[in-house]
Amino acid sequence: MATSDQSTVFDGLDLQLIHALQLDGRAPFSTIARVLGVSDQTVARRYARLRSAGRLRVTGRTDPARLGEVWWFVRVRCTPNVARTVGRALARRPDTSWVKLTSGGTEIVATVRAPTSQDSEALLLEQLPRTPQVLDVSANCLLHVFFGGRQSIVEALSPAQVARLGVAPPDPAPGPVTLDEGDRKLLALLDTDGRTGFTALAAATGRPVTTLRRRLAELRASGAVYFDVDYDYRGLRLSSQTLLWLSVAPDRLLAAGRALGAHAEVPFAAATTGSTNLFASVLCPDPAALFGYLTTAVAALPGVQRTETAPVIQTLKTL
Repeated sequence: MATSDQSTVFDGLDLQLIHALQLDGRAPFSTIARVLGVSDQTVARRYARLRSAGRLRVTGRTDPARLGEVWWFVRVRCTPNVARTVGRALARRPDTSWVKLTSGGTEIVATVRAPTSQDSEALLLEQLPRTPQVLDVSANCLLHVFFGGRQSIVEALSPAQVARLGVAPPDPAPGPVTLDEGDRKLLALLDTDGRTGFTALAAATGRPVTTLRRRLAELRASGAVYFDVDYDYRGLRLSSQTLLWLSVAPDRLLAAGRALGAHAEVPFAAATTGSTNLFASVLCPDPAALFGYLTTAVAALPGVQRTETAPVIQTLKTL
């Protein structure tokens, strides 16, 4: 990712807008404008400008745990001449949600979601290893998210402003949530643009606006659906993304995961199966800052026995 310059750095209003949308991706612009103390038109124009430039978008996401799905971190080691081709093929699959090229272009790291472990095995154990010039495939099951998803590393609003947005936390009932075909059509549209209006959603799905409004409210309240914000991290002067795998003593994993998730450099941290049982995505301004982070904050984590890093050289699909 290229080094940011002044023209790409988010200003104060950008950051407040990102924070507000992270709290409620479908909040009306009029509500956000009132909280920020600016006009509706100012907020709408700013969002439209950032979105058209590819620097900001709201997407509808589903929580694998609430849907009873299995979520895997997959690492695919290839010969350099095919890594991008294999990575792009993975990115086109509907069951992948995050595909990155790392390690000098010889490794693909992706997340794969499947309704059952048997569906996961079809991709992980049969299809990928048979792909020409794939040298090795490893997969670890995601067990627990310490930071990420609904949370944001951008905190530009005051506590009073956050309260004025009036965002209700999810109140999930026990057991997995079941999606029907209509739900899946709705969520596919929201994955493309989480702020698509109900009139357009109704036209695309053939369901009444009132039905869609009620169903989306139910899915959000259950925790099965949330709205995330994809934005260009270079706007935060963070141009270096690195994937971090840690091997942590089992009796220290919870403490290490919580501490790692609290680091300002970490937009996502999770516990996984495997010999490296703690994963994080790390954002830093440059390699020197990464070195400082690894030798101080990461070195101070409890129970860490081994550390592995892989710089991201290209993102083929976002989470």
